[in-house]
Amino acid sequence: MSILTDTYRRLSAASTAMWLTSGVMLVIAATTFFPILFTLNTSLKASRDYMRDGIGPVTRPTLKNFETAWSSFNMSAYFVNSLIVTVIGVVTVIAVSSLAGYALALLSFRFRRVLFMVLLTGLIVPVQAILVPLVQTVRDLHMLNSHLGLGIVYGAFFSPFGVYLMTTYYSAIPKELMESAKIDGANLLQIYFLIVLPLGAPALFTLSILTTLHCWNDVLLYLLVMQEQRTLMVGIASLQGEYSADIPLIAAAVVIGAAPVIAVFLFFQRKILGGITVGAVKG
Repeated sequence: MSILTDTYRRLSAASTAMWLTSGVMLVIAATTFFPILFTLNTSLKASRDYMRDGIGPVTRPTLKNFETAWSSFNMSAYFVNSLIVTVIGVVTVIAVSSLAGYALALLSFRFRRVLFMVLLTGLIVPVQAILVPLVQTVRDLHMLNSHLGLGIVYGAFFSPFGVYLMTTYYSAIPKELMESAKIDGANLLQIYFLIVLPLGAPALFTLSILTTLHCWNDVLLYLLVMQEQRTLMVGIASLQGEYSADIPLIAAAVVIGAAPVIAVFLFFQRKILGGITVGAVKG
């Protein structure tokens, strides 16, 4: 009986701890979800309805705010700009991270560990500390106000994490595969494209999604490099100053800007969460 009693107490304690943990996580999830729900609710209100009741649920939903935000404020052009720089940034990060990870994890050369540590310092250097030399470098390269210039800047800032992720992931690849390929006459590039790159596809997929989220939501770097054109997030930020009285219109613009990111996250949620820890699991 004492064994059964002890077992029951342990199960009860574990159940209580599980319920407490679930309750705390539910509260955190609610605080995260509430701003999204509030913004969506506000975007469906007419300006008069919002002035009467800014907090309550929408009673007469309308899509006029979305139509106005998309057609009257050139948001379609902003969307295209965001798409272009995001694609360039993601391609740059994937290319640099994959090749650097391959070299640092699977090839033997002098100062490999030192180079890896130097690259990792990019994770701890704040953006604000290098804003002036960044702008000067981009200007000297004649890449100000160009999509390519901003895409390369994104690649430079987000590649250190990518290099760390891919180096850790590639380190788990058996060296016997490379040795067998060398015996068959494959060179380093053939080994990379035919063996290493396919095996690293899960980590590269996760890295591309995370980079997409960062590039799409960025405002600071864009304001520094692209001074004549706007991305979607910069256009939304400008609406807050020009149309601060029309809160439903701004809320509709925010929903338009956040919708692609939320859709990507929800669709690839499991791959993102699994890929964040892929290096720790593989390493």
